[in-house]
Amino acid sequence: MALPKHSGWTVERIVPLLGGSVVGTSLLLGRKHSPKWRGLTAFASANLVLYGIVGWCPMSLLLQKLGVPRGASCPVPATRTDTDAA
Repeated sequence: MALPKHSGWTVERIVPLLGGSVVGTSLLLGRKHSPKWRGLTAFASANLVLYGIVGWCPMSLLLQKLGVPRGASCPVPATRTDTDAA
């Protein structure tokens, strides 16, 4: 089974990427400088949960305003049917 093909940078790809980056960065800052940075981890986590449940978060709204396209909700690979062969 092949992985789905990369279809460009969409809101659905950028939001988790940015969320994971913020979580990783804030955990490193919390370990190196101050544990208070871990509050940023909680904020990013809450936004990712909101995005997963509702389908939007503040970053997704900002990305849409910047013109980043939304991708297909679930890319389905094309399958050959009997009617295609005719």
